[in-house]
Amino acid sequence: MELTRRDFLKISTGALLLSSLGLNLEPAKAYAAELRTKGAKETTTICPYCSVGCSIIVSVKDGKVVNTEGDPDSPINEGALCPKGASIYQIANNPYRLKEPLYRAPGATEWKKISWEEALNKIARLVKKTRDKYFITKNEKGQVVNRVDAIAHVGSAALDNEECYLLQKLMRSWGLVYIEHQARI
Repeated sequence: MELTRRDFLKISTGALLLSSLGLNLEPAKAYAAELRTKGAKETTTICPYCSVGCSIIVSVKDGKVVNTEGDPDSPINEGALCPKGASIYQIANNPYRLKEPLYRAPGATEWKKISWEEALNKIARLVKKTRDKYFITKNEKGQVVNRVDAIAHVGSAALDNEECYLLQKLMRSWGLVYIEHQARI
């Protein structure tokens, strides 16, 4: 590149003008901040969104999630995450996230907070009541079927194979026939 006297004056005058306005033209010094994952315990989990089952590394420090990232050792996602999976950190650290069960009585318009013990007992009581009321021992032909058609179950993509197996056994032991999984819907 050929630099003329006129070009040199333009450049030097521009640099002088910028420096007089308070712009520092010296090279900036970079400082490394301490990693937020330093001293954090890492554990793996499965993304709860779709049925792919991507593995996520969750870093926890002082009982709080400080980072989430794709697991590069996973043969499923090899460290990559979709936009939803990448947002898992925001779910864990959301001030609007519900942390207690809510219950709305039949006919009521307002939700009220209840304890986990109360919620689980209520669910168990209603499942037992519905199962007892609608349990079918024999069909129209007199064949033993031992099933209940009034309850359905939908699985979750956030479960691993072992958890799905145990849930399948539990649902079948109750006599459920309408068992689905999020991956199939």
